[in-house]
Amino acid sequence: MNRERKTPPDVVDDLYTLAYWMTGTGKNAGELVSCTCLNAEDDGSALELFRMFRACYFETSGLSVPEGHPAEPESVSLRKRFADMKLSVLLSGICGFTCRDIAEITGMSVETLRIRLSWGRKLLFKAFMLMPPAEKRVLLTGGSLS
Repeated sequence: MNRERKTPPDVVDDLYTLAYWMTGTGKNAGELVSCTCLNAEDDGSALELFRMFRACYFETSGLSVPEGHPAEPESVSLRKRFADMKLSVLLSGICGFTCRDIAEITGMSVETLRIRLSWGRKLLFKAFMLMPPAEKRVLLTGGSLS
């Protein structure tokens, strides 16, 4: 399969869209993209950039374990798993990454990723169906309620 190569502005646009969906606000999305770009290597690939995005998201969300801690609490582990599930669905839907690429970004096996993608899509669909009609319209059009 021949995939088109994205230009740097396209990658940054995908990165911002992904950040907005992960954080829920434009301000937090901008901060997350800034953190990602500041910590990314200059000559890194797009996969490296999205791997850095994941690390920055975990750090800014309080999901990273401080050095010297023997193990992360169960609540953090569970929140991390759900964040990875959401990120995987968004990487697939927004950025068009393959399962192999997403598995490389998240550090999980392809089989585990496929299961999480399946569950994540089901959960996202259920959450969308439970939204009131006005909020669905705003979400789909990108407009405002007023």
